[in-house]
Amino acid sequence: MDRLLLLIVVAAAASVVAALVQRRGPDAPVRTGWTVPDQLDRADFARPEVPWLVAVFTSATCQSCAAVLERALPLDSSEVAVVEVEVGADAVVHDRYRIDAVPLVVIADADGVTRAHHLGPVSATHLWGSLAEAREPGSTPEGCGNH
Repeated sequence: MDRLLLLIVVAAAASVVAALVQRRGPDAPVRTGWTVPDQLDRADFARPEVPWLVAVFTSATCQSCAAVLERALPLDSSEVAVVEVEVGADAVVHDRYRIDAVPLVVIADADGVTRAHHLGPVSATHLWGSLAEAREPGSTPEGCGNH
């Protein structure tokens, strides 16, 4: 009788443990990269009528963001709108496009399709090259796209 009672207690304990293990949710997925939007709504940014947009997503607390913006500003022209999207001033836009890392430069065409992007510090040469390649594919010298 004692053995039967012990067996019932052990079985009940095992059932409780099994139920708790099954109730536990799956582990969260492992993050393998940062979010870069594939498409932007040009109406969310200044000068939506120009053919090209260079959106520079920044944060006031980011140490390298100011330098990236400074390198991007000379790209501004009658054909290219360079727009800073600072998270403190434009949190809604950051949230809409799920921007989770800065500085992020997105080069988009007139339809808002992302044609190139740079995440993190980037040189002026790479920005100019990316914009040139987006505007006129094949214009960048061979091998320059591998940096």
